[in-house]
Amino acid sequence: MTKRLLCTAAIAVLLTGAGATLADAEEPAPTASMAVAPYLYNGWGSPPDPTTVMNETGVNWFTLAFVLSNGTCNPQWDGSRPLTGGVDQQTIDTVRGAGGDVIPSFGGWSGNKLESSCGSAGELAAAYQKVIDAYGLKAIDIDIEAEAYDSPTVQQRTVDALKTIKADNPGIKVYVTFGSGQSGPDSSLIDKAAASGLTVDSWTIMPFNFGGAGQNMGDLTVQAAEGLKNAVKNAYGYTDDEAYRHSGISSMNGITDNSETVTVDDFRTILGYAQEHQLARLTFWSVNRDRPCTGGPADSCSGVSQQPWEFTKVFAGYNG
Repeated sequence: MTKRLLCTAAIAVLLTGAGATLADAEEPAPTASMAVAPYLYNGWGSPPDPTTVMNETGVNWFTLAFVLSNGTCNPQWDGSRPLTGGVDQQTIDTVRGAGGDVIPSFGGWSGNKLESSCGSAGELAAAYQKVIDAYGLKAIDIDIEAEAYDSPTVQQRTVDALKTIKADNPGIKVYVTFGSGQSGPDSSLIDKAAASGLTVDSWTIMPFNFGGAGQNMGDLTVQAAEGLKNAVKNAYGYTDDEAYRHSGISSMNGITDNSETVTVDDFRTILGYAQEHQLARLTFWSVNRDRPCTGGPADSCSGVSQQPWEFTKVFAGYNG
């Protein structure tokens, strides 16, 4: 990315010397922070070349999905692909080679979850650590859904494992992602974490697939995020500002699984809210889908009228 910026600046200088102005040179895309790391999934949806997305949008980070259990307490990509030497390793190398980085995501909706397969908090922490060590990570995402979220035992195991990860990896960022209702999330996991002394960098809700078909998804997202802020505030005794700065949003671009429609304008609404309150995280599922539909494979497009990478470009403007 640095070389690209330098080349752009050099072109601008040459144009100026020829009687043009700096405005005549194309402005480079701004470089988005770690807070903006759209999900990239190698499991389906014709995964895009991450360098293309980076160059065209300014996004510098990707949340790479999903690390799962292979049936035991052993982490693998989608529960079947090895941590090193495969397509996922290649994606990480490509992103890093272009000046960016990745945040592996553990969990998701389907598949065998490490949080359920590992028999203790210590074993789960060791599984997380195996991935952290494999890539020298700066951040991880725990996407806790379905039966993993529904089980109080698994919730507590996850909390205790993350306490170990935070203690053993100073400075690592931990994001926790989970579902939400229209008025905010079930706060059981947040409450367990606060009671156990675990502080994470962002409690991130997924404000979709929650009965919003036919409604304004931008407004519903803000409503749900306010509920999240209140849950975080109440659990930790934070001020409003502190609670916002430990909260995040992970939206879904285009047509959701439950026929809700999240438009580019909705993303602009969400961006404005995130900017106003300086949320800790602003992401979405997924960059695979951030393209117009042209008859490609399933889950390779958004289902709405858009330009390629248009949703990503909106969130890339976040400066939180």
